[in-house]
Amino acid sequence: MRLGRWVWMAMGLALPAIAAAQERQNYFNDPLLQVTSAVAGCPAPRPPAMTPEELRAAAHVRAQHGGSCYRAGRCRLPDSYLYDREIIPRVQLYLRQDGRFDNTTVWALGERRLVTLMGCVQSQEQALAMEHAVLLVDDVMGVINYLMVGTAGAPQYTTTDTTTDKPTKAP
Repeated sequence: MRLGRWVWMAMGLALPAIAAAQERQNYFNDPLLQVTSAVAGCPAPRPPAMTPEELRAAAHVRAQHGGSCYRAGRCRLPDSYLYDREIIPRVQLYLRQDGRFDNTTVWALGERRLVTLMGCVQSQEQALAMEHAVLLVDDVMGVINYLMVGTAGAPQYTTTDTTTDKPTKAP
């Protein structure tokens, strides 16, 4: 009888932790697409997600950043985040058609007309060439280059350990 009570208590403690882990969502629908896939073993980035608490903290900042572009006359749309769902598929198409990046594994994340490149390339020169190519895509305001040469070492971006599904971050 006592053992049964301990099992129920353990389950009661574990369920909130499981529920909290499941609360992470991509509330803002920030697009993340795999652009290329030739390098085996390249660490995949963790998809954009946040908790409801992080959402509340980010909402004001995102509203400020999103609208400032339009108010300054640098954007045709009233919120710079509205561009991202169009930009990232165009980045994917552009890099795939370019041909210079077929031997890479890269993901592109869009947030406020900024494109974050994450993944594995063959050389530092190739990483810079990809960054410059993405800057040519219409409506891209800037590129954050987190590309790594090869698969050795820790990436500069948050990844998901596929065996535990826990986020890992490079130091």
